[in-house]
Amino acid sequence: MRIGLEIHVQLPTRSKMFCSCPTTSAESPNTHVCPTCLGMPGSRPVLNRRALELGLTIAKMLGCSIPDTTWFSRKTYFYPDLCKHFQITQYDTPIGEKGVYYLGKKPIRITRVHLEEDPGKTKRVGDQSSLVDYNRSGIPLVEIVTAPDLTSPEEARAFIDQLVTELRSLCGLEAQDEQTVRVDANISVGEERVEVKNVQGLRNLERALRFEASRQSKLLAAGKKVVRETRRYDEERKVTSSAREKETEEDYGYIGEPDLGEFHIGEMARNLDLRETPLARARRLVAAHGIGEATAKQMVLTSSSLTDLFEELCRHVPPEKAVGWTLGAISANWSVLQDPLGWPDLAAIVKDEHEGRINDNEAKRRILSLAGVAQEEAAEGGDDLVKLISDFIEAHPEVLADYRKNAKAANTVIGHVMKESKGRYS
Repeated sequence: MRIGLEIHVQLPTRSKMFCSCPTTSAESPNTHVCPTCLGMPGSRPVLNRRALELGLTIAKMLGCSIPDTTWFSRKTYFYPDLCKHFQITQYDTPIGEKGVYYLGKKPIRITRVHLEEDPGKTKRVGDQSSLVDYNRSGIPLVEIVTAPDLTSPEEARAFIDQLVTELRSLCGLEAQDEQTVRVDANISVGEERVEVKNVQGLRNLERALRFEASRQSKLLAAGKKVVRETRRYDEERKVTSSAREKETEEDYGYIGEPDLGEFHIGEMARNLDLRETPLARARRLVAAHGIGEATAKQMVLTSSSLTDLFEELCRHVPPEKAVGWTLGAISANWSVLQDPLGWPDLAAIVKDEHEGRINDNEAKRRILSLAGVAQEEAAEGGDDLVKLISDFIEAHPEVLADYRKNAKAANTVIGHVMKESKGRYS
């Protein structure tokens, strides 16, 4: 069995790929639109620089070769959710090619990474009608295409799960949902491959691939041929069904996008600093401190600041001792011990226990004591925090009104509290 994935990741930008329309969710259909994302005559696209930076960051993280120059193309096809009847994407010169990403110790080849705009969203109404919402049209996407190196539905699910975990940290992706990550899965049990289009969610991906593997195996066992086609996954029935014959690249009639021109991206890519992702950090901890892979993953996925403390403790005691205390008594009280100002005291306690000046029980008692002091200090400051928030809302009632429509309005209150408390509450 061979499985290749085409992963479409919505990039967390404030505006769309080629216009200034917002990418936030809208209360009503077809409100976050303009002549550009609706493809009106005379409108011209302008590339979102932030989307380009995020795409290059992902390509660089995946070890891709990045060209000095890139450009966009028009991918022509006729479907209601594509109002201008072509999609602006990349064809001849993707921003990244020939990369590799490791699932555990297994290398998965990355064929290409390219940028494109999302089409709109079609909603079926009854058996004969559909409605189209173009709010999503023009949302920036990065598409990651793998070689057919995955060999089971379970492995495909693990690959997406691991990749999305890293991308969340690298690019600030929100929790995975249908607007963040969608997957087209290409699977072949024999010679011919079938594409399962627009699968949403890890569980659905695994179920769709399992069903399709079983379907193809039964066809081949009966002496029949597997037809190359595009299929859709029915979440309720948990089956795939035929959608259309699989197009070839020639069917799309790619031509260069004349309104965008060329982009020189080599220097930009070289100057990008990659943030260390949690799983990359886990691999470094395994190599640097000799701890187990599962332990390292547990730590980095629990809390980045807890991992910072672990690395601080490794300066004073052996790694195995640091692991025991970090994932034991310290993590159990982490909600009140995470302030870095108290870390020297924690390090002193762990060091005293390691060198025999106190026993294990005394070290735990001292850690609990530190946690109790921190808890009392937090309780004493609680009244101040409530007053700061209530005073601000009383002076700015419009913030509360905005919050009822958009939860992100709470960031205004949080920023005020952090400023007035000089970072005490953060």
